[in-house]
Amino acid sequence: MSKKIPLSFWQIINMNVGFFGIQYSFGLQQSAVNPIYDFLGASPDELPLLNLAGPLTGLIIQPIIGALSDKTWLPKFGGRRKPYFFIGAMICSIALFLFPFSSSLWMAAGLLWILDAGNNTAMEPYRAFIADKLDDKQLATGFQAQSFFTGLGQTLANVSLFIFPLIFIGTTGKLPTWVFASFFLGSVCSISSVWWSSHTTKEIPPTDEELAHLKQEPLNLISPFTDILKAVKNMPKVMWQLALVYLFQWYALFCYWQNSSKSIALSVWNTTPQQNSKLYEEAVGWTGLVNGWYNVVTFLTAFALAYFARKFSPKYVHFACLLLAAIGFLVFPHIENKYLLFVAITGFGIGWASMMGIPYLMVVSNIPKERYGVYMGIINMMIVIPMFIQTITFGYIMKHFLNNDARLAITFAGILLVFSAIFTLFIKTKKVVSE
Repeated sequence: MSKKIPLSFWQIINMNVGFFGIQYSFGLQQSAVNPIYDFLGASPDELPLLNLAGPLTGLIIQPIIGALSDKTWLPKFGGRRKPYFFIGAMICSIALFLFPFSSSLWMAAGLLWILDAGNNTAMEPYRAFIADKLDDKQLATGFQAQSFFTGLGQTLANVSLFIFPLIFIGTTGKLPTWVFASFFLGSVCSISSVWWSSHTTKEIPPTDEELAHLKQEPLNLISPFTDILKAVKNMPKVMWQLALVYLFQWYALFCYWQNSSKSIALSVWNTTPQQNSKLYEEAVGWTGLVNGWYNVVTFLTAFALAYFARKFSPKYVHFACLLLAAIGFLVFPHIENKYLLFVAITGFGIGWASMMGIPYLMVVSNIPKERYGVYMGIINMMIVIPMFIQTITFGYIMKHFLNNDARLAITFAGILLVFSAIFTLFIKTKKVVSE
């Protein structure tokens, strides 16, 4: 790959704008999809299985897309990574547009599979795109810019759940009308933001030697799978250590996202979707505000965490942030005053800012540059495998040990984050280069 030229702060921002649209979509998945399942008649113990699309599509698609993009160079279509995240954004936009027309539980679940396939296709090359484009001194800023846009995109998605019900009143089909507005806006954001990054940022072309190497190993149906197996076999120790952290971290997050609306409905409104659908809709709107706030905290703190990671160590920053998130989750289900929920979730906002950027700093210096795509895909496998485990195990735990009580699910998530923080301390990392 040709020599990396240092970019200005605003050039780094431009190259990450596409992450805004991708994360708006993920924000809707976290805060709107499960309430939609509730509106369509899902029971609490069915939600984990209905969310299987996220982890399973991520597990299959992201490492394959990463391996493919490592061996791609299509200058007419943007280069190495951009063709993939543009196609993913197109799929995502179409699925977001169609989602509000869901007339049954299984139609919504099917569209979620398509939506997640698009999101994963778009997001995986973005991590490698940062590693391709930026030198060691700017990596922290690049990855935390993605945290910034994660917070911004998910804030807009979550706040729409509160504001749009005030504007778009009533129902259309089987769903509230505000669902249409939120998802239509997401459809526009997804494709337009990715187009902006593609238009403003050029990829670094491979050298003649790298092009010759690409021609010697052409793409075929088998090559992505063999590349993934080789990469796993030669995976650096730090990635195995990170996998243990992720096992507890991402299992916990799926527990929160699936149960936050119902937890707030129980603790603040003392109701469930079955008891009073109107009050539950209020709880869903308030959950949108609460989740919007943690994403505000995320984009406000993202670049500060980049500074601390350069000054100290990424693992100590991540450890502290996970502890703050854990404390927030442990307090969250006991709060009866809806305004105090914003205080509790602030800790998770800081933790979320770290989760979306800092772990990549722990491992990127240990990954060969020509394998960025496949290894970023494998890191995502570490994210989605815990989610997959959660979807097939937590329904049983929820029904038989937690009494289908969403508040206990949030407490359970807080305990898991404590374990995740402890295991972070065992990761051996290189100090991030200062700017």
